[in-house]
Amino acid sequence: MARERSGRTVAHLVLATRLKILRESAGMSRGDAATALGAHVATVRRIELAETSLDEGQVHTLLTAYGASADEIKEFLGQLATANLPGWWHPWRSVMDAWQLDLMSVESAARIIRVWEPALIPALLRTPSYARAVDDVRRPDLSPADKDRRTELLVERQKQLRDQHTRIWAVMSAAALHTSVGGEGVMAEQRQALRAAVERPDVTLQIHPLEGPFHAMIGMPTVTLYRVDVPEIPDHVVREGGLSGAAEISDALQVVMAYRVLLDHTSVIAPHPDKSKEALE
Repeated sequence: MARERSGRTVAHLVLATRLKILRESAGMSRGDAATALGAHVATVRRIELAETSLDEGQVHTLLTAYGASADEIKEFLGQLATANLPGWWHPWRSVMDAWQLDLMSVESAARIIRVWEPALIPALLRTPSYARAVDDVRRPDLSPADKDRRTELLVERQKQLRDQHTRIWAVMSAAALHTSVGGEGVMAEQRQALRAAVERPDVTLQIHPLEGPFHAMIGMPTVTLYRVDVPEIPDHVVREGGLSGAAEISDALQVVMAYRVLLDHTSVIAPHPDKSKEALE
């Protein structure tokens, strides 16, 4: 039975990618695999993209068709139970944007998360009050209860990233410090939280001054680059800026590298992180 959708976990994505690699190594097309499975080619595609939970019978059939040994099949099947477990974010799935469901596995495996934020405080550095105030304006379609749940999710994401020692490297415009979100009290609390964050070894924050030089990402929406250490999971880039709740996600090497170069350039132009501390005083 398919698992209730909560997005892919790291373990699920790794096994699905391994299936794809094994098929390609066996010189088989998705059509060949579908024939072996007695299913439509779309079924194989969904399995390889981790869009459906892994069924033991289907996986056994595919591995056999790919020429895997009995020991390899046993080792692979032994990991299915873990791969089919829901991710930690499962309790919040009903209030997550679709792109977040697809991306949580990547975030859970990220070694470094790099962010460009043109107008607001980067999401992963927001206080609960600031995050809620943003949703109050940007997401009038959501109920107060759903907004509360989304704020809870953000707090848990921040905790998970600290626990897995993911480094956050954010570059933001000083415009965010001059944009009143939620009122004076919320902004004062957010500034205090940023001052505490920049003292952490896992956080690097650079703030482009309003009077600073032109750089490559001026005019661009929020961009987040996820650098991942798991071989089966490529780096991903997320570009927000359309309708609320929507984002473009890419793991294409050319696209990821292009944004990485832009972030590198912007980081070089931005003042040193020590200057960020002064900007927050």
